[in-house]
Amino acid sequence: MIKNYIQAARLRTLPLSVSGIIVGSFLAASQNNFNWLICVFALLATIGFQIISNFANDYGDGVKGTDNENRVGPERAIQSGLLTEKQMLNAIKFSVCVTFIISIVLIYISFGKEDFFNLFIFFILGILSIVAAIKYTMGKNAYGYVGLGDVFVFLFFGLLSVCGSYFLYTKQLTFDVFFPAFSIGFLSSGVLNLNNMRDRESDLLSGKNTLVAKIGIKFAKYYHYYLLVASLLFALLYVAIHFNSYKNFLFIFAYIPLGKHFYNVYKNTEASLLDPELKKLALSTFLFSFLFGLGFIL
Repeated sequence: MIKNYIQAARLRTLPLSVSGIIVGSFLAASQNNFNWLICVFALLATIGFQIISNFANDYGDGVKGTDNENRVGPERAIQSGLLTEKQMLNAIKFSVCVTFIISIVLIYISFGKEDFFNLFIFFILGILSIVAAIKYTMGKNAYGYVGLGDVFVFLFFGLLSVCGSYFLYTKQLTFDVFFPAFSIGFLSSGVLNLNNMRDRESDLLSGKNTLVAKIGIKFAKYYHYYLLVASLLFALLYVAIHFNSYKNFLFIFAYIPLGKHFYNVYKNTEASLLDPELKKLALSTFLFSFLFGLGFIL
């Protein structure tokens, strides 16, 4: 039974989810503001949010019938019968409780009990993160069903993950930190866009109006190219501002697999063949985050 929950948690999505935390942590470390406890609990909280999202996605699409025989990607837990709807709902509740506790500990470690203002702000951000993770496909007003998934991924995986983690360490936020946050946000949105390109036909049949379903494959590909290129440009912009060594360009190596991915999407004519590209893009984003941060502390 445990392995069914592990499968539903979709562990392959976890490297992508922590990419923003890695960047924010490295940037703080480059300014001598690193704390291992903050790092560990920030990673755990982010993994918790991702697992909640994966469980909720499985539940929401399962209940709505979006996960059916027309779906191209791997079978979900409810769809395949590995878990019942009640079991998945209980898993969501348990994950929410654990992640909430981890988030409270993280906030307390960072701000203590004296800094009430930041305690309150990050408490609200934690609640919003949990709500966003759940509401992607669950409920009548699921934002993933009206084409807003890309916006929320950009905000939470990009801006909040990088800028929020950076603030937890440094207690300050400068405009330039948004540039690598944009890069992570664009790459993360690319993963969702790729997922939605793969599932476009089944989503249309199920009434799931993702951005790809709205604009079609041709423009979804253009959008995908822009996301990849923009991620590179904003990373370069941050380096231009903070350049101190050619090691700052270490992240360029991540664009070797990203360049190959770009070409594969360009040449693709069959939705099912996009599935392997999801893993490539997610792992390339993780590689980018590690190399980008490493380039500023070596």
